[in-house]
Amino acid sequence: MSVTVLRDRAFRGFLASDILSGFGVGLSTIGANWYVLMQTGESRHVGGLLVVNVVAGFLSSLVSGVLTDRFARRNVILAMHLARLAMALMIGGALLLFGFQLYLLYVFAGLNGAGWTIYMAASRSLAQELTPKDEYVSANSLLEVSLQVGMFVAGAASGFVYKYAGFAEIMLVTAAMYGVGAGAIKLVRATAVAVPADRPSYVTMLSQGFRFLRSHPATFVIGAVSIVPLVVTMLFNVVLPGYVSHDLGGDSVVFGFGDMSYGVGGLIAGLTVAWIAARLSPKRLVLAFFGLSAAVLGLLGWNSLVVGLYIGCVGLGLTNSAIRILMNSLIMERVPEEYMGRAMTVWLGVSLGLQCLFSIFFSSYLDRAGAGVGFALMAALMVVGLIGFIVVNRVDSRNAQTAG
Repeated sequence: MSVTVLRDRAFRGFLASDILSGFGVGLSTIGANWYVLMQTGESRHVGGLLVVNVVAGFLSSLVSGVLTDRFARRNVILAMHLARLAMALMIGGALLLFGFQLYLLYVFAGLNGAGWTIYMAASRSLAQELTPKDEYVSANSLLEVSLQVGMFVAGAASGFVYKYAGFAEIMLVTAAMYGVGAGAIKLVRATAVAVPADRPSYVTMLSQGFRFLRSHPATFVIGAVSIVPLVVTMLFNVVLPGYVSHDLGGDSVVFGFGDMSYGVGGLIAGLTVAWIAARLSPKRLVLAFFGLSAAVLGLLGWNSLVVGLYIGCVGLGLTNSAIRILMNSLIMERVPEEYMGRAMTVWLGVSLGLQCLFSIFFSSYLDRAGAGVGFALMAALMVVGLIGFIVVNRVDSRNAQTAG
């Protein structure tokens, strides 16, 4: 993996901010899922948190793209760090004062989902802005490393902090992470994408984004395929607490290390994919990783050993992270900077809608059907992603032959 982009001070500050954001999101989300399961004993409430999270994220996606393309991306990221800091302090303080209140966890899920959606649109757009075109794969690999370092450290930390302190304390640590992340991004002096002096209205900017994707259908499909691993990861987070507690008989530490193992796989992908992609066809790699991910999910559905959980989580983290690195690089090559925020918002909106539909199913049936059904559904989604990528590549090849 090339580290040329790390010579840029702005990119280093952005990367540090992204690591801290990933740690904060991972710590609070993992902790909340386990906390709710332990307090209620029902996976349907874990699924309920995801429903609220994705609905709030979907609603915020209606404005996040325009915010990202209208204002300096660095300023949008800073605002999200500060807003999530305030949210973590509020929820943590309320839990310390009043104890477990399910509605507080739903409030957390909604605010967390909205903040994450706006942050993702702005941060991935800023990454494109800061990165030379020939460094896209390396930059996305570093972003995946930053995400997974934050997430896998959060996975281990969340289990221990929950066991020996509590979820309220997890929220206070989360607030500290967002505070330091805000300091890191404040040091970045990136130039915002140029916007005309007579700025178009919100509706005009939104319609321009949709018009761009409608006129580039292959690009839209590439983006839609790229969100499949994200949907699977979110659903995996719903299945994992019940799987660990009911199927494997594990506690919060086993749960935390399972989530950490996923991060280890993602870290391996971040360190190796750019090197592999320089020697093998990135498109063939995407196909291979989709197939491997489906296989790993199928095997996890049959697993009954804690060590099998750890191995499977490493494999799933590696394959899904590799797909995201390669697909995000393809997207950066296809989408101009001035449309990136709005394009990302459309794909995130589709992702959140799918997560909402599937999480409702999970909330209703997971307690009765078991984790095996959840893993089978996730494996099927990866197969759908594989087929979608094959189709769009054939269309691209046919268009290239016609143009030639």
